[in-house]
Amino acid sequence: MFLIGEISKLFQMDVRTLRYYDEIDLFKPAHVDERTGYRYYTIEQFEQLNTILYLKALHIPLKNVKLFLEDRDIHHILQLLEEQKRETEKRIQEFVQIQKKIDSRIYQIKDAANEQWMGVIREVVIPERRIVGLKQKIHHTDSLEMSIRLLENATNMKSTIFLGKVGLSISIDSVKRRSFEAYDSIFVIVEHESDSLTKGNEKLLPEGKYATIRFVGTHADAAPYYEKLMDYIELNNYEITEDAIEITLIDYGLTSDQSKFATEIQLFIK
Repeated sequence: MFLIGEISKLFQMDVRTLRYYDEIDLFKPAHVDERTGYRYYTIEQFEQLNTILYLKALHIPLKNVKLFLEDRDIHHILQLLEEQKRETEKRIQEFVQIQKKIDSRIYQIKDAANEQWMGVIREVVIPERRIVGLKQKIHHTDSLEMSIRLLENATNMKSTIFLGKVGLSISIDSVKRRSFEAYDSIFVIVEHESDSLTKGNEKLLPEGKYATIRFVGTHADAAPYYEKLMDYIELNNYEITEDAIEITLIDYGLTSDQSKFATEIQLFIK
């Protein structure tokens, strides 16, 4: 007969875990001393505990382990393992998606933090992007937090995907009039197919050449950079064919140092 402390040492597991297994009727002691309350286990129980620990190591839920112990046979263990294999494959795909999102965000932050592009107009070919947006008038000095929450609820998107990918748009008519005081919509770029959303608010930003400029600051600081971009576009006889896109690259969500804030204006040109 082995005391609970001895079982704990032999199987390198916490005494509290053994007590918990007893409470949920998963692995009960062979005998409990009524006078002292000491739990005693027999060597014949070692195989059962080994099975529990093996299935637990495969991340099989304890409730399923318990059902198997109550009905041990080949068919049941195969069913249990095949079900756990499917769950594991699903989890692997989830982690692959997480890894892609992490890699994407690392690249975005490093690129946005590159000071050599600040204030520089560039012509960049940008691939097609999927966005979901909400039509709403927003003044350039307004806080975006309420608008982001409204967008989140309207599109059924989780707030965790919003960090660093929120943008605003100004209508093409306003841009041509050089009126940059108010925005016409707020949107978020959807980078992965796994991000669930309400399809009705989905839109595609076209692939093509964009005149872009980055600057240190937020949307409240954007107007002079729109002027600079418009001067460049007129000088080069380009035509604007889409609404202006303004994307926050680095803000309070990533740093409290305002000197590191970065925003980019993108104008689709032909």
